[in-house]
Amino acid sequence: MGELDQHRAPIVEALQEFKRHRVVPFDVPGHKRGRGNPALVSLLGQQCVSLDVNSMKPLDNLCNPVSVIAEAEELCAEAFGADHAFFIVNGTTMAVQTMVLSVCHAGDKIILPRNVHKSVINALILCGAVPVYINPRIHPVIGVALDMETAELERCIEENPDAVAVLVNNPTYYGICSDLRSIVRIAHAHGMKVLCDEAHGTHLYFGENLPVCGMTAGVDMAAVSMHKSGGSLTQSSILLTGKSMDYRYVRQIINLTQTTSASYLLLASLDLSRRNLALHGKDSFARVVDMAEYARGEINRIGGYYAYGRELIGPDVFDYDVTKLCIYTKSMGLTGIEVYDILRDEYDIQAEFGDIGNLMAYLSIGDRIQDIERLVGALEDIKRRYPGDAGSTPYVDAVEATVAESPQFAFYTEKESIPIREAAGRVSGEFVMCYPPGIPILAPGELVTKDIIDHILYAREKGCSLQGSADPTVENLRVLTRTSAGKGKEHRENE
Repeated sequence: MGELDQHRAPIVEALQEFKRHRVVPFDVPGHKRGRGNPALVSLLGQQCVSLDVNSMKPLDNLCNPVSVIAEAEELCAEAFGADHAFFIVNGTTMAVQTMVLSVCHAGDKIILPRNVHKSVINALILCGAVPVYINPRIHPVIGVALDMETAELERCIEENPDAVAVLVNNPTYYGICSDLRSIVRIAHAHGMKVLCDEAHGTHLYFGENLPVCGMTAGVDMAAVSMHKSGGSLTQSSILLTGKSMDYRYVRQIINLTQTTSASYLLLASLDLSRRNLALHGKDSFARVVDMAEYARGEINRIGGYYAYGRELIGPDVFDYDVTKLCIYTKSMGLTGIEVYDILRDEYDIQAEFGDIGNLMAYLSIGDRIQDIERLVGALEDIKRRYPGDAGSTPYVDAVEATVAESPQFAFYTEKESIPIREAAGRVSGEFVMCYPPGIPILAPGELVTKDIIDHILYAREKGCSLQGSADPTVENLRVLTRTSAGKGKEHRENE
């Protein structure tokens, strides 16, 4: 610990003091500590609803914190090794979009891997920046997108020296980590900011013998999803900035879209989670690593499944986050989403996600070894009960994209809805993605190909939850009209 007292939780302390005063509420929220909504009290409990309060002087204000929230953010910055930390209550989506909006203006180029979360591309729609994709290699066995190669990054920068930033996942949903220190060195040498999507990397700041975290590697900004592996409530997140960023400007960007009615339940959970990780994170994540490694060994002994780990590190993968329990299922003839559905429907086990080739069981500080045993037993039973044909799952989880128009132009320009099977050769005006993980198969402005159409239809057939399109059945796709296609590029070239 540093100079600050990481045992403190300023927001929680202020809430406790507030409760002691028994303040009579003539402000919002209108349930008035639950009195106006007994059903809500019955569901959530009096303790919870009594802390669902409005911003006021003793409790500070997230839009312009000057007291207890400011203190809590300062403690958080120290715990994570950042220059500044911002509490986010609109989810890590908000933190990711703030990173992009803080460094990109309309027409700016940003270099990023194609396997980014949809929040990144949504930010490009908002600000008008243009993506320059580094299409990652695909692992020859498990079929997932790999790390950002430094040689490819250097080539991309050489071809796009006017790019303003590089965005990198650390780690990916599947645990793949890039050479973050080298990426920072290369980007900074060319005057570019480095943005780090660490939605799945909270533990990297506290665990030992794990891949390097963003702030240690020297990134300019990192979006960290505390509610995933850090233990806070769903939708709570933090945004970290380094010394290179004007934190006052970043706060202004946050205030463009973040709620002015911040939930103190979420803020208190961030405060307590930071304290817990600062004091106990090292030991907690050591246990998570042990559980994940144990689970890997047990699952791989079943046969048919492949729970991958550090053995991936080599020419194809720079580093791997071993807390990720990702299981390749295609070798036993079942897609990840099929195993996901069976676990939930027949074994009452809720996995994080299943996609075409992989299943993910998310492990963190709240897991127990007996739950691991139950998962392993269920997977063994599924292998016995559902013998499949390994050749019957032809697709991998990654696609290669060709950007024909900027996401912003494609999203806002004139479009028409046509049968998806007839869309090859057209430019998409909307997203199509499996959620989770929320990585688009197709994004606005990208060229629709037969391979992408087949991929979408196969994912739908196997039961993936497809999102993003106006047609929830994805029978139809909104594409740019033939008169609007190409106009965005012409407009940019004429500027």
